[in-house]
Amino acid sequence: MSGHSHSNRVTAGTLLVTLGIIFGDIGTSPLYVLKAILGSAPISEVLVLGGLSCVFWTITLLTTIKYVAITLNADNNGEGGIFSLYALIRRMKAKWLIFPAILGGCTLLADGIITPPISVSSAIEGLEILNKDIPTIPIVIGILTVLFAIQQFGTKLVGRFFGPVMLLWFGMLAVLGVIAMSIDFSVLRALNPMYAYDMLVNTKGGFFLLGGVFLCTTGAEALYSDLGHCGKQNVRVSWAFVKVSLLLNYFGQGAWLLQHQGKTLKDLGDANPFFGIMPSWFLVPGIIIAAMAAIVASQALISGSFTLINEAIRLNFWPKVKVRYPTDVRGQIFIPMVNTMLWIGCIGVVLYFRRSSEMEHAYGLAIVLTMLMTTLLLAFYMRLKKYPLPLIILIVLFFLALEGSFLAANLQKFLHGGYVALIGAMALFAVMAVWHFGKRIANRFQDSEDLEKYKPTLIALSNDMGVPKFATNLVFMTNANHANEIEKTVIYSILKRQPKRADIYWFLHVHVTDDPYTMDYKVDVIAKEDIIRVDFYLGFRVEPRINLFFRKVVEDMVSKNEVDVSPRYDSLLDYKAGSDFRFVLIEKYLSGENDLSVIDRLLLRGYFLLKKVGTSPEKAFGLETSSVSIEKFPLLVNPVNVTLNRITNAKLEHVTEE
Repeated sequence: MSGHSHSNRVTAGTLLVTLGIIFGDIGTSPLYVLKAILGSAPISEVLVLGGLSCVFWTITLLTTIKYVAITLNADNNGEGGIFSLYALIRRMKAKWLIFPAILGGCTLLADGIITPPISVSSAIEGLEILNKDIPTIPIVIGILTVLFAIQQFGTKLVGRFFGPVMLLWFGMLAVLGVIAMSIDFSVLRALNPMYAYDMLVNTKGGFFLLGGVFLCTTGAEALYSDLGHCGKQNVRVSWAFVKVSLLLNYFGQGAWLLQHQGKTLKDLGDANPFFGIMPSWFLVPGIIIAAMAAIVASQALISGSFTLINEAIRLNFWPKVKVRYPTDVRGQIFIPMVNTMLWIGCIGVVLYFRRSSEMEHAYGLAIVLTMLMTTLLLAFYMRLKKYPLPLIILIVLFFLALEGSFLAANLQKFLHGGYVALIGAMALFAVMAVWHFGKRIANRFQDSEDLEKYKPTLIALSNDMGVPKFATNLVFMTNANHANEIEKTVIYSILKRQPKRADIYWFLHVHVTDDPYTMDYKVDVIAKEDIIRVDFYLGFRVEPRINLFFRKVVEDMVSKNEVDVSPRYDSLLDYKAGSDFRFVLIEKYLSGENDLSVIDRLLLRGYFLLKKVGTSPEKAFGLETSSVSIEKFPLLVNPVNVTLNRITNAKLEHVTEE
């Protein structure tokens, strides 16, 4: 059952929350889209109407039809995003789907490093209309630093203001757009797609203007990723209001631009059409509201990045790192390492590009790759849901062609800053690929034994009073997927390294399910009162708090008289001591005695290096207890084959020492 099933109810309150959480990124695009399309070119009717026509049809085709109408249906028990989509289809036989899933996730994260700087910078640069000498860069850095600093406390309190702020923002966009458009309603001619065609085909370099046009829909992927917070019905209903507000503002800016044909934005004092349509008396409040909206948009991207990395951890795409839950709001998490990484990235973007107009060159190239990857995964989802094959082919080819055109246009940005986002995305891709495939190699050579074979020995050891008792209840985390299997390293730890006598041996295993919020468990009693295995089935968005979950399982079994976990020390019978549990975790390190291919060796070295960067095993499993021991074993994937020849003393007589 979805943990967010309640969010599909459509009320005034849920719609307000949806405005605050879902539409921050796409909602702040009017701050820079038309400015990016025009660039340094003279303002002309062809450019303005063509640009507006492209914006209208891009929002309609990509955001409305692809994402709001089609992609939102691909929810994983109420959750959205590229990793949730991959979790839905990963059981299909196309193993290569892991690559578009990882690439899409990485490019979305890279986009999250550019969105906060460009949104906040575009808003704060409005202050230059009041005073050209205002230093905007320190203000932008200050706002971003405070924003990242408060993440550790959660956004439960400030989150209540996100909805009202965005309602005010979209209301302002609509009103300002209508007022500006009243000067020249002929701008509505841009609804005709022929104006888009005219600009793209008959204007020199017109096709590459799609790079600026694409910025109007960059938030569509984030809209899908944040689906779980609000539900698709709330997203669809509120999108109608958001889309109208955005278009009214774009067309209002277009009407203002048509009044200045023949001039460039530089001739107008580096004017931003967004602020150009504001009455002079409203500039200060307008800039303040714009800054607030930019902060909300940035917060949405930061929170989305935390969620994305948390899903990557659970799907074995990212090293286990410290994840905190700062509030009691379900799904709200804080990942210190990711927070620091994003902060450094955002500050670096601000210092490197300095102006929002320069950041536009880096923006869009990464996210269009995310959209292409989503389209590929969406094709398999529709196939899984038995959509008619001709319809699937038609939908996928159309959007691949459309997004492919945007990619081609955005490639010109590569040398002008687009490489920044792509380098970041490729670095993230390398981390995810090395971790996933390195872990797969390590697990591939995991030696497992038939547990039934060792059952008599474990029972005998449990009852051997000649061996000092290690613990009443000895708990091992096991990677063996089946209840009748156990790793050799676990058996070696119990029987050979140091014989560990215990009254009950517990083996715990965690299965990550495709359902985001599954919280189930299964018990297999291998030997009554001696050997018990517990399998946890946890959704990919559930924190693995094994200490807490295991305690609940034991309490349930004790209440049903299925097990007795009380200490069995004769001297403590009258004392009624509490249950005695000891946890043992097996950690592996890469042995030097392996004969590996170059690729396997690099992947495994990278994997074990990333393990050192990640959090400790006990914290990764939520084992917040002092009774945890970690034992290390060498990982022998492919032992080196050594041949030694035994020689006799007679042969030694013929050996000449030098």
